[in-house]
Amino acid sequence: MYQDNITLCGASAYEKKFYFNQDFNALPDHVKKELQIMCVLYTEDVGGILTLEFDENGRLQFKTEALEADARYDEIGSGLKIKQLQQTKRELFESLEKERRIKGSFGFVVWRCCGRRDDDVE
Repeated sequence: MYQDNITLCGASAYEKKFYFNQDFNALPDHVKKELQIMCVLYTEDVGGILTLEFDENGRLQFKTEALEADARYDEIGSGLKIKQLQQTKRELFESLEKERRIKGSFGFVVWRCCGRRDDDVE
């Protein structure tokens, strides 16, 4: 489907920044916010850099990296945290993957997965 992985979003404990790929700006705001909170909390908890990428088959991949000198980064904790996120956010991730594979874009599947629509008031 794709030649290379496409980054959806990521966060860095080093730069204290969140990155969101504007190619996915059609995602509902509450989904973008949920991704931001998840990525930032991950890097605050574990350290390093976390990126979420779609592989060539439309599957969402978690990529982590850390500076070699980063004593705060916990590789075992990172793996455990990712497994926890994959379980607790399973419905969201499956919907993102499904929509990406079917359409290559985003729409009704994503906002329906979370039981809300973009026009729902928070």
